[in-house]
Amino acid sequence: MEFETLRIAEPILKALKEAGYIEPTPIQEKTIPLLLSGKDVIGIAQTGTGKTAAFGVPILQKLNEKKYNGKGPRALVLAPTRELAAQIVEEFKSYGKFLNFNYLAVYGGVGIVPQIRALRAGVDVLIATPGRLIDLMNQGKVSLKNVEFLVLDEADRMLDMGFLRDVKKIVKTCREERQVLFFSATMSKEISELADDFLKSPVRVEVTPQSTPVDKIEQCVFFVDRKNKEELLLDLIKQQNMDRVLVFVGMKHKANKVAMILNKNGVEAAAIHGNKSQFQREKALREFKCGAVRVLVATDIAARGIDVSNISHVVNYDLPNEPENYVHRIGRTARAGESGTAYSFCSAEERNYLNQIERVIKRKVEHAGHKWHSVAAKTAEGVEAKPRPRRQGIGRGRGRDRRKSGARGRRNESRSRRGGKVSGSRRVAMGRTRSRR
Repeated sequence: MEFETLRIAEPILKALKEAGYIEPTPIQEKTIPLLLSGKDVIGIAQTGTGKTAAFGVPILQKLNEKKYNGKGPRALVLAPTRELAAQIVEEFKSYGKFLNFNYLAVYGGVGIVPQIRALRAGVDVLIATPGRLIDLMNQGKVSLKNVEFLVLDEADRMLDMGFLRDVKKIVKTCREERQVLFFSATMSKEISELADDFLKSPVRVEVTPQSTPVDKIEQCVFFVDRKNKEELLLDLIKQQNMDRVLVFVGMKHKANKVAMILNKNGVEAAAIHGNKSQFQREKALREFKCGAVRVLVATDIAARGIDVSNISHVVNYDLPNEPENYVHRIGRTARAGESGTAYSFCSAEERNYLNQIERVIKRKVEHAGHKWHSVAAKTAEGVEAKPRPRRQGIGRGRGRDRRKSGARGRRNESRSRRGGKVSGSRRVAMGRTRSRR
């Protein structure tokens, strides 16, 4: 099937062809006809499936069919992050480049005055993060009474980020006669209840990929002490000659630290997280996309909505405490049916996270330490065994635990004399085998 068969207007078809789009993706093929027919739609789809065009193309088509003389937005797209909002508005501009429409993205982290000026001049399609839109509404700078099309993109993430109250207030302000599209990567009970509140007799569209992202990604885990993660990351990037790497960390300050260490060691890197200004985030993304920066170090929330093609490797510097985030992370290196490689660093403290991940993806992640010959990689082999939790005995049991612990310590000390500088108790935690006597 090609886009011509979906009754798309010639100016939009021309723009799609110029952008290299010939055949619709599965989510586009299913969603576009429904939206053109006036249906409310619930779309279950991951980032990278082409969902922006799935709602952007039919919205532009329907806006183009009716003349409008007002200034208020006729289409409103809510997005959870600044990056996603900026990305969506660029896609609307691409699909609608031959249409006489005005597009605007409003989000925090940048000055509000230019956004107010643009709204005053007139906007047809408004893409907004909930927080900034509420600010504009409270100041009386935007009216939603003429919104004909409402899109909630990545609704699950908006709930995770605490935007539920803002979203409800925004939706309540929109006109009653509207068409709603609701996109989410998951369909939890909370998401279902939210959809019931906003949509009227919706059609559910769920695109199940022929193979899940994890099936096309080579996944390896290094068991490594936390203090050795920096050295291991440098070794991997240099040995593999990685040219476009997305590194995930758990904390904002760690993103800065890892990027700084990489730059000091000759690896061009940039960090992106919530404490960066919008200018800094956009600059880092531009440099990463054009290749000026080889490594982008990001937190989960900051990376949400980032659409960068040809990512060669994803590195989980810190394992996520939610296994679903692992799938989202590594899926960024297998876009559009491509294969990819994902490395994970697992300290002894993170073994439980790894176990949860393996249960979700229903497979064991290969241990990669033995494939490498660097000092850091060899050290990484040591933490393979899960640390033995100490028994928290009470009463008489405590004495037995102490005696056993002491006996183990004496045995481990003899092992440490054979095994190097790491202490005996650490060797047990790091999974060393018994030395022969």
